[in-house]
Amino acid sequence: MSGNQVDKGLGAGHHRAVPGLEQDLTAELERLETDGLRRTLRALGSGSAAEVAIDGRPVILLSSNNYLGLADHPDMVAAACEATRRWGCSTGASRLICGHLDLHAEVEARIAAWKGTEAALLFPSGYQANVGTITALVGRGDHVFSDALNHASIIDGCRLSRASVHIYPHRDMRGLEALLSATPEGGRRLIVTDSVFSMDGDRAPLDALVALAGLYHTSLYLDEAHAAGVLGTHGAGLAEAEGLGGAVDVHMGTLGKALGGAGAYVAGSRALIDLVANRARSFVYTTGLAPAAVAAAGAALRIVLAEPERRAALRRNADRLRHGLASLGLRVEGDTHIIPVLLGDNALAMRFAAELLERGVLAHAIRPPTVPAGTARLRVTPMATHTDAQVDRAVAAFAEVATTMGIAA
Repeated sequence: MSGNQVDKGLGAGHHRAVPGLEQDLTAELERLETDGLRRTLRALGSGSAAEVAIDGRPVILLSSNNYLGLADHPDMVAAACEATRRWGCSTGASRLICGHLDLHAEVEARIAAWKGTEAALLFPSGYQANVGTITALVGRGDHVFSDALNHASIIDGCRLSRASVHIYPHRDMRGLEALLSATPEGGRRLIVTDSVFSMDGDRAPLDALVALAGLYHTSLYLDEAHAAGVLGTHGAGLAEAEGLGGAVDVHMGTLGKALGGAGAYVAGSRALIDLVANRARSFVYTTGLAPAAVAAAGAALRIVLAEPERRAALRRNADRLRHGLASLGLRVEGDTHIIPVLLGDNALAMRFAAELLERGVLAHAIRPPTVPAGTARLRVTPMATHTDAQVDRAVAAFAEVATTMGIAA
């Protein structure tokens, strides 16, 4: 085929239909719709804050991971802008080629100091950090033990590693010990768990995990995505809060939740970080984290260390909201700043969320496969920057919807 023929056949606006594909895709979308599982993108007209704009009207945001309200903090915005002026919009390459900046090294050293480890490594996202690090550490002939409610990025990392994967019931230490004791010796052994579980809002039994890891000569990998910035004297996470940072082999956390920016980190020994930098494909084969995000992370660390009152405000707001929702007779679970309101049925959860939005509250319905079948819920997450009046307005909206739908006790 000549160049002209190629141009004519694949010109602008040309659509090459694959026989049957459109019909199959449409049918699959219809099945998702019928099952109450179809998801759609909803555009916000403002940045993440206590209230956001949707279709030009203000809405109380109770679905964000911006727990400390740092996403629009002036210091972070200024740091990101200054880094962009100095370093540009992109590193222009993977970190191992020529995309490693002084800025990366500086912030990685600060993260390591914060976490109390020898070294740290930045990744563009939490998903890449988990998939890359797990697959770098274990493979065929190795064994990885994973909590049943771990995040999808952990699940995918375990699957892609080709190690033997053993799933233990959520937070069930007897179940985990049974798996550990039944697994033959040989190869690396790795326990992987979230510290605060993203959809259930409960905490890993870290002291028991540390004890089992030591007893069965197994390394411990702790995903602090939803605890970093929130728990601990210095906001370093659950390991710091329980005084067990030195007993954890691999610390992972994100920069895009409580720290208000983008990206993720893995922290641990120098040998660990050097190996991950060499073997994690999601680090080796991707462009380095953008200068603006790295600088914003540095600013976030300064704020987290200097303003513990943000963590205190988040705890107060979570307690106020949890008490208010529980008083309505709703099934409220978890014991952290993540508050699941269990509804069970997919359609019911979707309708409840839609009714809340009509009343000026955005609290997303979470459905399978993000949570197990039959456990659809609203995932309610306050911020440190919500006022008492906003929290009380949200509770009033929940009360009105619950009463209208016949759910309130």
